[in-house]
Amino acid sequence: MSDKQNQVERHIKGMKKAERSKSLKSANKKMKRSQSTKTSRRKDWIPDHIDDVEDLEAWEDIDYETTERIMPLAEKERRRTVESLAFRTSPVEESEGDEPSKSESVEGSTGLVIEVSKGLCRVDMGDYVVLCGLRGNLTAEETGYMNAVAVGDQVIITEDGAGGGIVESVLPRRSVLARPDPFYTHMQQIIVANVDQLLIVAAWLNPPLWLEMVDRYLVFAQMNDLDPIICINKSDLIDDEVDFVIKMQPYLDLGYPVIRTSAVNGEGVDDLRAALYGHTSVLSGMSGVGKSSLISQVQPGLSLRTSQVSDASGEGRHTTTQAVWLKLADGGAVVDTPGIREFGLTGLHPDELVAYFPEMDEAADRCRFRDCQHVNEPGCAVREAVEAGDIAETRYHSYKLIHAGLSD
Repeated sequence: MSDKQNQVERHIKGMKKAERSKSLKSANKKMKRSQSTKTSRRKDWIPDHIDDVEDLEAWEDIDYETTERIMPLAEKERRRTVESLAFRTSPVEESEGDEPSKSESVEGSTGLVIEVSKGLCRVDMGDYVVLCGLRGNLTAEETGYMNAVAVGDQVIITEDGAGGGIVESVLPRRSVLARPDPFYTHMQQIIVANVDQLLIVAAWLNPPLWLEMVDRYLVFAQMNDLDPIICINKSDLIDDEVDFVIKMQPYLDLGYPVIRTSAVNGEGVDDLRAALYGHTSVLSGMSGVGKSSLISQVQPGLSLRTSQVSDASGEGRHTTTQAVWLKLADGGAVVDTPGIREFGLTGLHPDELVAYFPEMDEAADRCRFRDCQHVNEPGCAVREAVEAGDIAETRYHSYKLIHAGLSD
């Protein structure tokens, strides 16, 4: 090839390179002009393998969304759960499908997590228990939760033949009991998963009955589709039956089951045992209300740690340091949880709170203003019902305290 021909070839290649560079710069300017800096982020990008102008133009013609909304991880997980429940197929439909689910593609044995420690968990395999670590890629990333595995989870494990194993996968959860993480408040800690009932244990005295905490748990139960049972323990300390009826009647009128129990004289233990039969229940309540002692009465022989109420503070000392799954001999299971002094209602908006107080929600339809918060607005039918005695003052008091906390 002559020198003149070489010069022509280099000139043509140079023109193509300049044209390609110009096109890439133009695409980059378009990206910068349309990029949002507040509530969205870019999804468009130029693959590295594009080295032809025609390929670049074809890429720009693809119809796709250029931005996506950024939302908290907990909200993303909540929406993902709602969507999966809404479009969940029946077992028949699943069997007819061609592609296996993610959990089905993982080989191993299925077991139940009965206890969790940092980086480890005990898995009940039916006839024996395996101490398991977690697979390195099993994380809680993008779930809105701090922990990847919780008590009550159904998991798939592989055993090492020496009494240990590795958790490979966590099966989908039916329900979750969680609370805000004390350090990363935008995240939550799963206390227990896959429960059917919420057993709300409160003491009549020592520590004193705290109805606001009872009402908080009732709201949480409704938010998570759990059937609540109110258990008033230490009934041997009740010295005024009329006072007990007055405090409990609002809950009975609303259809909530109320069981009075005593781990001292055994009152109500049989009723509680019957209520727990065939269900998976999580125990909730302040420290010192007697949850561990009560469950020991339901099933004698369970070696649970117990403690007395502090004389100085009148509050219970923390004895149970982590959630523990307890299988009941008669059928069913309970999960003993750490004492919770403040139970967060993460994700609940102040405007939505009244819907979780059925007696107030009914009266709210008659309020003068549609956006009435039922605190100090004029023409509030809820407040009028409280003044008329149709709504218990104790329940309304709880509503205002919870509402104030959600509004902060």
